[in-house]
Amino acid sequence: MRFTKGHGTANDFVILPDPDGELDLTPALVAALCDRRRGIGGDGVLRVVRSAKHPEAAGLASEAEWFMDYHNSDGSIAEMCGNGVRVFVRYLVERGLATPDPSGLPVATRAGIMVAVVGPETVSVRMKTPRVYAGSTATVGGLTIPGVAVDCGNPHLVCGLHDGVALDSLDLTREPLHDAGVFPQGVNVEFVERAAPDHVRMRVFERGSGETLSCGTGALAVGAVALRDAGLATGSITVDVPGGRLTVTHDPDGAWWLEGPAVLVADGEVL
Repeated sequence: MRFTKGHGTANDFVILPDPDGELDLTPALVAALCDRRRGIGGDGVLRVVRSAKHPEAAGLASEAEWFMDYHNSDGSIAEMCGNGVRVFVRYLVERGLATPDPSGLPVATRAGIMVAVVGPETVSVRMKTPRVYAGSTATVGGLTIPGVAVDCGNPHLVCGLHDGVALDSLDLTREPLHDAGVFPQGVNVEFVERAAPDHVRMRVFERGSGETLSCGTGALAVGAVALRDAGLATGSITVDVPGGRLTVTHDPDGAWWLEGPAVLVADGEVL
């Protein structure tokens, strides 16, 4: 089984080419591949499969040739991964499976069609419009922090830090407690520290993966809340994550964009 290792702001993935959907990608196999001591290591697996060959994407085959079959590092399936789709598109282009288009390259995901624009250093993806819809809380280390629920095709809880709570002081070695009534399928929790009106710092605990160095849909959720809190209908928010920097933009046409680096680092073979 061939693989490629890639990352977007240190959110890293094992990429498996499986164009005809022949690989039996079990949760146990995904977890073994993502094991950082006994396997390749990664926050998740990106299976590269033609939309027409995957039962969950066949209905999207007329809109996008390729489907990003994304799995968290524990083997569970996720609807979407913002950094993952940027790395996925970089892989398609560099392996000659797709041609960059100035108007955007469509990719099918469980959250619908995403469109990516490939640049020399970065990949920008037009994301699903984030929906800020409810208040809730997360509890970490005995501290309960109010937050805002955001649907980005997958569930997020954005918690702004106040009252002298430092972002770097949070213990995210364990999953933050959340309201299962609001998030019955679990939730990705973002903790945010504002550096400027258009600039924030973020840490994230991703369901199924633990704390990661970056989360693209998490950055999108944080950007949406930051723009809302600033009273802005459009604009850009710089989101610093432990693994680097992402930019979230809501443009005048109503599109939401996530931009950042997407890098392929190694190819190999699973024995």
